[in-house]
Amino acid sequence: MTEERQQRVMTPQEQARLDAIKRSWQQRRQIGDKLGQIKKKIGVYSGKGGVGKTTVAVNIATALAQQGFAIGLLDVDIDCPNAHKVIGAQSPPSYIKGEFTPALAWGVKIMSMGYLQENEEEAIIMRGPMIHNVINQFLQSTNWGELDYLIVDLPPGTSDAPLTVMQTLQMDGFVTVTTPHELAKLDAKRSINMVKKLNIAVLGVVENMSGDIFGKGAGEDLARELGIEFLGRFELRSDYRKSDRPTVLESKKVMDEYNKVIRGMQRQLEVVSNPTG
Repeated sequence: MTEERQQRVMTPQEQARLDAIKRSWQQRRQIGDKLGQIKKKIGVYSGKGGVGKTTVAVNIATALAQQGFAIGLLDVDIDCPNAHKVIGAQSPPSYIKGEFTPALAWGVKIMSMGYLQENEEEAIIMRGPMIHNVINQFLQSTNWGELDYLIVDLPPGTSDAPLTVMQTLQMDGFVTVTTPHELAKLDAKRSINMVKKLNIAVLGVVENMSGDIFGKGAGEDLARELGIEFLGRFELRSDYRKSDRPTVLESKKVMDEYNKVIRGMQRQLEVVSNPTG
């Protein structure tokens, strides 16, 4: 009887599982502490690559910074981490005693997975568990300080990488990027449905590369079909050829387009924050 009441000794496998749960909990707590001074976390997301997601994320962040907000830009696109190049960051982040202090460009604090590459021409090849660990370690090691908005450039698609970010960061909402092309619209619909399944707010859709060459209207159609907000469109312009700094700083027309989208995004954030208001 006494022996039966004695506490059962865990097997090595059970102990390993318990240790993994403890590490995961500690990691999540540390990430929460690092992000604790950020008021709003906004994901910029797409169903496929090549729709200009990073360009949109960079210009939203820069336009917000120009309005006087404290802004961070986090690039966790595992496959193509280019946000630090698109924004024109001249110096890398500092790394002291196991902690990153983000780089700074145009009033935007920036951290990119690209800074972790020894050779930017080499492909980043990772499987699911490794992606999860790298992203969490990246988030755990970055000190953002106080921010009004953290704009997050996510990996495209519906695989492990974007799912890990969505589950770890506790986003306040997403802006989905599509183009006028029907296939981009279909992929955007898949990505929006994934976000909805995770019970995260979709703030709206933006249509990139809109105009005479590729047409226009797919973004509005998508928003109407899914019952979400159409935030606006970005016309395909020659201004985007300049790559040394964000296009909103080069063109008033582009800045006006982004400010309109930002106003819509902020309205939707208010709706999400006060659903009964």
